[in-house]
Amino acid sequence: MSASKPVVDYSLYLVTGRELLPEGKDYLESLEESIKGGVSLVQIREKKADTGEFLQIAQASKAICRKYNVPILINDRIDIALAIGADGVHIGQTDMPVDVARKLLPPNAIIGMTCNTAEHVRKAVQDGVDYVGLGPVWATQTKKVTNPIVGVRGIGELLDILEGTDVKAVAIAGIKSTNALHCLHGSVSSSGRPLDGLAVVSDIVASTDPLSAAQRIAIIVKAFKAVFSPTFSLSPSPYAVDAFKDSIGELLLAVKKFSPLVHQITNTVVTTQSANATLALSASPIMATAPQEMPDLARVAGALLVNFGTIQNLDGMLASGFHYNLNRKPVVFDPVGVGATAYRRASAAELLNAWQPTVIKGNAAELGALANSTEVQAKGVDSVGVGFADPATFVRNLARKERAIIVLTGVVDYVSDGTVVVRLSNGHPLLGEITGSGCMVGTTVATFCAGASLSAEEARRGTDSAEDAKLVRGDMLVAAVGGVLAVTIASELAAARPDVKGSGTFLPAFIDELGALSPEKLAAYAKIEVV
Repeated sequence: MSASKPVVDYSLYLVTGRELLPEGKDYLESLEESIKGGVSLVQIREKKADTGEFLQIAQASKAICRKYNVPILINDRIDIALAIGADGVHIGQTDMPVDVARKLLPPNAIIGMTCNTAEHVRKAVQDGVDYVGLGPVWATQTKKVTNPIVGVRGIGELLDILEGTDVKAVAIAGIKSTNALHCLHGSVSSSGRPLDGLAVVSDIVASTDPLSAAQRIAIIVKAFKAVFSPTFSLSPSPYAVDAFKDSIGELLLAVKKFSPLVHQITNTVVTTQSANATLALSASPIMATAPQEMPDLARVAGALLVNFGTIQNLDGMLASGFHYNLNRKPVVFDPVGVGATAYRRASAAELLNAWQPTVIKGNAAELGALANSTEVQAKGVDSVGVGFADPATFVRNLARKERAIIVLTGVVDYVSDGTVVVRLSNGHPLLGEITGSGCMVGTTVATFCAGASLSAEEARRGTDSAEDAKLVRGDMLVAAVGGVLAVTIASELAAARPDVKGSGTFLPAFIDELGALSPEKLAAYAKIEVV
């Protein structure tokens, strides 16, 4: 081992597995190509080899790692680590205790530990490990998962425990190039501490081109670390009321310019209203639910809305969000009635760990259920009671936890990116007397998000198109505010018309006024406060 503890870059942490190699691919050739592709740390894992074979593999692997100045760790076997002079070891929860390993290893040895729970992380910190492997993030075929899936959202909670320590953290299990950015974006503590890297096995080892496989992930991790942005907005840029009004007007014009296709997986009760609201804003609706369609739709649509009011087509919802993340398109999640049943809560958790929402929109009961808060209760799809005592703090904290823009709807609406909170005071009581008014807010938010995304992509064309590690481009905080105001301002204008006598005449008038919105109307009527 080196005289001093090596400086370790945990960005792309390769865990080997010879059993995964493609037919005809040499292990050492694959290892060297992986390192050339950007692997920054290697762990040799040999669960089936006898001691002599493991020693030979480890010695040969060390020679390649030393050639490229990449640290090498040994899984579990301290005797092998000592025999080859490895830089350290990785141990699991049922392996040798850390304090015993420390006594056997040189003082400069790196020791990492797999952690699946908050208690595991606390104990690892107490024992003085150098890093923790947090997970499993997803199920994996390379190792039998004996612990519950932690999920992307759970990683952030484990990172909270590392605040104020020097312990590094990598995510483990099921990570590949297609979900690496989702994992990095979503796995952040409530105060903004990100992961230090990703541990990858099969996506690299099982590849016939491990150099390219490693490069794909290394580029994403490097860009994420270079431009780490915890939100889908332009924070910490200052947001002023007049600037909000101008930007919202520009997004409305962008929607009219691009006429984006807005993909909506929504409940059967509101399909017609949602489609008409989309058309009124000059966008195009498509209501498609088959999982087989999602790869194609995600390439051409401007944004996705997932509304599970009637909780059907869960497979389509799972596939859609994944492919929209993959194509860097906005995803708006409307967890209608999520607190009403255990099945809805479980389905929401499954969706939120499968893909990263850009915006989460809901009423007090729905968002309270996502936050595991008992402050507001649900009655079906509606909230019961007066709402949150401090809604601004609630939406700010939930935005930090979910790594998304949060839209809390009610008599007064609140929107936050985790830093900025915007209070919106428009709207008319007749909205509450028609079916699907809340669902149409999801539609208009998705439509404005599409406009913001397409505008950002247009501005990016012809410039340096290097990886920027953004799941979505464009200011989604402004888009969410714009989508809410489109509905609430149109409702006020519709209710003031002499031909509106009640809810029956209100709905068509509302659609008319939604279509007649202009930047000038939005600016004139918007009641915005930045709190």
